[in-house]
Amino acid sequence: MSMPDKCSPEEIIERYLKVHVAAVNDVLRIQHGLLFQSFPSNYRPLQSGMKLAGFAFTIKGMPSLEIEGEMEKRAEMLEALPANSVTVWDCTGDTVTAQWGEVMTMAAKKRGCLGAVVNGVRDTDRVIVQNFPVFHLYRTSSGMLGRFRMIGYGMKIMIGEALVSPGDFIFGDDDGIVVIPRHLIMDVLEKAEAILRNEVMIKNWVAGGMKPAEVVRRGGYF
Repeated sequence: MSMPDKCSPEEIIERYLKVHVAAVNDVLRIQHGLLFQSFPSNYRPLQSGMKLAGFAFTIKGMPSLEIEGEMEKRAEMLEALPANSVTVWDCTGDTVTAQWGEVMTMAAKKRGCLGAVVNGVRDTDRVIVQNFPVFHLYRTSSGMLGRFRMIGYGMKIMIGEALVSPGDFIFGDDDGIVVIPRHLIMDVLEKAEAILRNEVMIKNWVAGGMKPAEVVRRGGYF
């Protein structure tokens, strides 16, 4: 996946993994006026400490009893996964089935996929040991076949209030997930890095006993 910038996709991902979602969210909200970039707050990493970073590969599905062609559609989707991608599933409100598990993780990793955002997960322990970040709403033993069907992939989707287009940047940590529009990926990254550098100074002031009013007067914040 090429970027209109001197940084490679791998370098961009590496740099995002060194910042945190709160700083990125602040940049999106304060400096770009984008208020609806956060995924719903009930998405959680499969294991605390997981960080998710990569380019959105969008998938749309829905509850369905139909099974004809389902496995072939899944195989087609997995073979279409590009390197450095994160699968983002719009599951149309499904609360029953697991869209992700052990074998799906194995196949996605082989394609260079870097993570997944789904409603349901199963095979939890066998996904965690693969060192593959997954953010989810619930865990269940119920697989998709005969309960849930993929509609398609590579289309615009909505996750809560957040619009996700293919190629946008997905970034998640223990504080949640945000989507960064493709044309803002580098700008947001550079400004988030600047926030972290500034916070080192602010934390040193606070640790040194500076009064909060003086911190603010010097340009700090809380």
